[in-house]
Amino acid sequence: MDLSIIIVSYNVRYYLEQCLHSVLAASQGLSVEVFVVDNCSTDDSVAYLSGRFPQVHFIANPDNRGFSRANNQAIRQAQGRYVLLLNPDTIVTEHSLTDCIQYLDQHPEVGGTGAAMYGSNGRFAWESRRGVPTPWTAFCKMVGLTVLFPHSRRFGHYYMRYLNRKEANYIEIISGAFFMIRRQALDQIGLLDETFFMYGEDIDLSYRLLQGGWRNAYVPTPILHYKGESTQKSSYRYVHVFYEAMLIFFDKHFRRRYFLLSELIRLAVYLRAVIDMLKRTLQKFLDLFPHRQPAPEVCLCLGSDESLQQMQELCNRNGVVFTTDPHAPHQYTVYDTSLYTYGEILNRLIAQAKDNPTTLLGTYNPGTRIMILPSDILS
Repeated sequence: MDLSIIIVSYNVRYYLEQCLHSVLAASQGLSVEVFVVDNCSTDDSVAYLSGRFPQVHFIANPDNRGFSRANNQAIRQAQGRYVLLLNPDTIVTEHSLTDCIQYLDQHPEVGGTGAAMYGSNGRFAWESRRGVPTPWTAFCKMVGLTVLFPHSRRFGHYYMRYLNRKEANYIEIISGAFFMIRRQALDQIGLLDETFFMYGEDIDLSYRLLQGGWRNAYVPTPILHYKGESTQKSSYRYVHVFYEAMLIFFDKHFRRRYFLLSELIRLAVYLRAVIDMLKRTLQKFLDLFPHRQPAPEVCLCLGSDESLQQMQELCNRNGVVFTTDPHAPHQYTVYDTSLYTYGEILNRLIAQAKDNPTTLLGTYNPGTRIMILPSDILS
C-alpha cells in the first residue's frame, strides 16, 4: 500500500465531498486507502457521503474527540508506507500525491513533507513553510520583527520567506492541513500527542521528527486550502483552543530550558488572546447595529452549456448575480468541475491572482448541483 489518507471532519460535508473527489482523482495509478474520521458532525456528513464514496473507510465518533485523537484512530488502522493527514477544506491536484511520494522515495532522510498551499484568492500561504517556534522565533513573530524583516534568517525564521517557494527545501514545521509522513518515522516517534485537542499538533509532530533525526521538507506541488472552513475561527472557543495549544507546545519543549524567555512568551500569548477576544466582542457589538445593504455578489461562471444553465438557476435562487462575461466586475470565478480538472482550476486561480487578487475561487459540481464559495454554499 503506497499511501493512507486520513481526513478528520466536523460539519463540513460539502467541502469534504469536494476534497474526496480531488483525492480520488489524484489517486489514479497509486495504491491508496482513504479514511474519514467524523467527530460527531450534526450535518449528517457520514450518512450523506458514505453512499457516495463506498471505497472510503468512515469512522463515526459519538463525540468530538479532537484532531489528534481522531487522526490516531485511523493511523492505527492504516496500512500505507506513507500517511497523509489532510484537512477536509482542501483540494489536491491530480499530481499532488505522486509529487510528494516521489520526493519521499528519493529522499530517505526525510520523515515528512508538506505542499505549497494557496488560499481561495490564489495567493501563496506562508504557513506552507515554517520554522520551529522557539522562544526567540515566537518572540520575533509576536513583536512584529517577522513582518519588518521577512527575508531575514534571524528575524524572519517563523515563515522562512528567505527560501524560494518554487523549489523543494528542507524546512522545520509542516502544516497539518497537508502533512505526508513516512510510516517508518511515525512508528519511531509515536502518534500525534492527544494533549492537543486542535491546533499545535502539527508543530509538535514536526518538531518530534526533527528530534528523532529526520528531516522535514517542503515540496512545491500546489494544493488549495480554504484555511478555516473546517473550524469556527470567529468563536471564542477558537481563541481559547488556539492559544492554549501554543502554551502546551512551549511548556512541553521549552519551559525548562528557557524558563525566563518562556515566561515572557506566555505573557505575550495571553495578551494576544485577550486582544483577539476584545476584537471579537467589539465585532459582535457592531453587528447589533444595522448596516447599509451590501451590493449583490457577482459570480463569473465557466462551464458547459448545461452546467451554465444550472449555475444561473442556482445563482438566481440565492440572490447572486450570474455572468459569463469575463470583463464584468465579479467577486468569484466559478469553475465547472466536470469541465476543468482540479489542477487546471488551481493553476488558473494562481495565474489570476497576479492581476486580480481580490477575486475568489468558486466551484460547481453538476453531479450534486452544489456551488462552493469560500463564504457560502449554494444549493
